[in-house]
Amino acid sequence: MRSNNRAADELRPVTVERNIQPNADGSILIKMGNTHVICGVSIEEQVPPFLIGTGKGWITAEYGMLPCATSTRFRRETAKGIGGRTFEIQRLIGRSLRMMVDLRAIGERTLRVDCDVLNADGGTRTASITGAALALRNAIGGMAEDGRIAHLPDLLPVAAVSAGMVDGIAMLDLDYEEDSRADTDANFVMSGDGRWIEIQSTAEGFPFTTESLIEMTKLADRGIKELFDLW
Repeated sequence: MRSNNRAADELRPVTVERNIQPNADGSILIKMGNTHVICGVSIEEQVPPFLIGTGKGWITAEYGMLPCATSTRFRRETAKGIGGRTFEIQRLIGRSLRMMVDLRAIGERTLRVDCDVLNADGGTRTASITGAALALRNAIGGMAEDGRIAHLPDLLPVAAVSAGMVDGIAMLDLDYEEDSRADTDANFVMSGDGRWIEIQSTAEGFPFTTESLIEMTKLADRGIKELFDLW
């Protein structure tokens, strides 16, 4: 039996609280089961050196886990340097968010998204992408409202979810207990028009088959389309 008495193809309960940080240009608290992530956007009136003079903006992300987000205290990475896992997750979030909008539409600005995990129970990177995309949408909308950009540009919704093979069964949106014993775990990022942005699938117990990958992909497709209802 899965947590929340879920079926194999069912998401955990999802809730979103908007404008959770009044000082941010856009912010979201997303809860997927017991995984809770706060996503805040800050707009900076400058771009990295390689974009100066191009007319293009930049979207980047930082990700972190608060010390008491896990069952044993997670040591702050500011004290020991950013680890490889965190760096890889940050790059994944940034790549995904840059698919949302033509970077020329935001001008030479940097939209910096901070994703902080308040409680971790599996799927923190995918919850971060889904929440960050919603926060980013609010921030870009605010830029149009206050005149920093001429109009609201076309935005491509983005969302993400995990899936995996657990005890030979394809399951959607793994919690920590399921993820820790999965033979295969995967992360899927999709755009609102049904195209894939990124698929990461890794064998943990033994190699997975093409059939298993197709099963997980179908589950992710279904789950992400449900997440787009948050838009």
